[in-house]
Amino acid sequence: MINIEINGKVIYTTAKGKLTEEDYDKLVPHLDDMIKEYGKIRWYFEMQDFDGWEASAFWKDMKFDIKHTNDLERIAMVGDEQWEKWLAAVMKPFTPAMVRFFQPGQEYEAREWIREA
Repeated sequence: MINIEINGKVIYTTAKGKLTEEDYDKLVPHLDDMIKEYGKIRWYFEMQDFDGWEASAFWKDMKFDIKHTNDLERIAMVGDEQWEKWLAAVMKPFTPAMVRFFQPGQEYEAREWIREA
């Protein structure tokens, strides 16, 4: 399940459980609209009891990432599992966006960082 909030050029998402193709069908149009409006956007991605992606959702995520590699300015990832921290580190060489990982309890700091000018 994914929860989505939008504030200007920042999208805030909270993922719980396993992300599905339906989650991406809901998310991607928002991202596309924001990119059309702002050019570069920022993404706050919080993972709570996160179990990853269904195969079809992972494919949609990869297609979006490839298409919009240069459209993300900052990515804040919040999670508590070691593999989530590893995921943030693995992303860095594949995007010009600034990527930063935050632990649970640092949500306020992550939200502040994602909004910085």
